[in-house]
Amino acid sequence: MANKSQQVTVIVGGGHAAGALLAALLQGRYPHEVVLVGEEPHPPYQRPPLSKHYLAGEVEQESLYLKPRSLYDNAGYQLRLGVRVDQIDRDSKTVKLSDHSMIRYDHLVLATGSQVRRLTSPGAELKGIYYLHDIADADALREALVPGKRLVIVGGGFVGLEVAASAVKKGVSVTVLEAAERLMQRVTGPEMSAFFEARHRDAGVEVRLDTGVTGFETGDHGRVAGVRLANGDMVPADIVLVSIGVIPDTALAEAAGLACDGGILVDEFTRTDDPAILAIGDCTRHRNLFFEDRLRLESVANAVDQARTAAAVLMGEDKPYDSVPWFWSNQYDIRLQMVGLSQGHDQRVMRGSPADKGFAVFYLRDGCVIAVDAVNLPIAFMVGKQLVQLRKVVSTDLLGDQHTDLKSLL
Repeated sequence: MANKSQQVTVIVGGGHAAGALLAALLQGRYPHEVVLVGEEPHPPYQRPPLSKHYLAGEVEQESLYLKPRSLYDNAGYQLRLGVRVDQIDRDSKTVKLSDHSMIRYDHLVLATGSQVRRLTSPGAELKGIYYLHDIADADALREALVPGKRLVIVGGGFVGLEVAASAVKKGVSVTVLEAAERLMQRVTGPEMSAFFEARHRDAGVEVRLDTGVTGFETGDHGRVAGVRLANGDMVPADIVLVSIGVIPDTALAEAAGLACDGGILVDEFTRTDDPAILAIGDCTRHRNLFFEDRLRLESVANAVDQARTAAAVLMGEDKPYDSVPWFWSNQYDIRLQMVGLSQGHDQRVMRGSPADKGFAVFYLRDGCVIAVDAVNLPIAFMVGKQLVQLRKVVSTDLLGDQHTDLKSLL
C-alpha cells in the first residue's frame, strides 16, 4: 500500500466495536496498514436498529453501515469480508482464515462480539424458531412477520420487547414469555418494569411473567406450532423468537491461550495478557477505572468507548477507559435512556409519574446517585450522567421535586 509502513494491524470482527475502531483510526490518520476480517458479507454495521426500524422495514440495509465501504477503500484499509479467523498463532504473529490464507500482524484487535444464547429444549431446532443477532436474522424474521401470524417471544429483555413493539404495529399477534418476575428485571427497577409492561399490554401484547419454557410443539412440515410451558400449558405459535441474552464470543481467544473469564480479560487500556493483542466490545470483561471490578457490558456506548481507547493505544497514547456506561431502548413512542448501573442501589427516587409525558427514576447508594433511568425525559438523562460521573450526593427531596431545576443539582 502506498505511503504505508510495513506494520500491520488486524481487526477481527464486523460489529460496532470494530467499526468504531476503524473510524477512530481514520480520524487519527493512523499511518499503518489495517486489515479487518469479518465473517459477515457486510462492512461494520450497527445492530440496535435490527430489532426496531430495520425489522419494521422503515430503513434500508445501507443505513445500518457505520461508514460507506468506499471510505475504507480510499484510506487503503483492507476489508476481508465473508471469511472468519480460525486460528491465532501468537508465536509467529499470524492469523489463519477460513479460506486457508494467512495474515501477519504486528497488532491484533479482537472485536468478536457475542453469540445469542440458544435453547436446547425439545423441538428447539424446528422451522419457524428464530434468533436475532445479525442482518440475515433480521431479514428472515421480517419476512416471517406477516399480519395475522402468532408470534411468541421467549424473553422479556430489550431485544424481545423491541421486536414485540415492531411486530404488533405490523398486525402480528404477540405473546411475551418471561421467566423472571418482571420485564427487563436484570437491567432496571420495578417502576420501569411495570411501566413497560402496561405499555405493551395496552398495545395488545400478551405478557406472561414467571413463565418457564420447556419445549416446542411440532406442527406440519416440521414447523413450530406452539411453545410448551413449565406449568403444562401450551401457547400456540406460528413464529417464535428466542431472545434470552448473549454470551461473549471468546472461543478464538481461548484457543490462543489468552486469559478469559466470562469474557476476554483486558485492562483499562484494552490490552490482553499478550502485549500485541487488544480486545474491545461485547467479547471483553474489562477494567473501567470508574468501577472497582472488571465488567462485561453489552452496549454500543461501551463498544465505542473501548474502541477509542484501543485506537489511542495503537497510536502510542495511553488513554484509560473510565467512562460511565449508558444504554437506550426505543419501544413504541417511548425513548428509554439509562446511565450507570443500578444493581446494588439502596434507594430509588421517582421524578414525575408514568402518567406524565416523561419521568425518571434515580438510583442511589449511600446517598450517591449511581444510575438514572429516564423515559422521554432527556434532561434527566443528561444531568443524571453528570451526577453519576461526579459520584454526587444529592438530596432525594430535590431529585423528586419537579419544580427543582435538575441542572442546579450539579
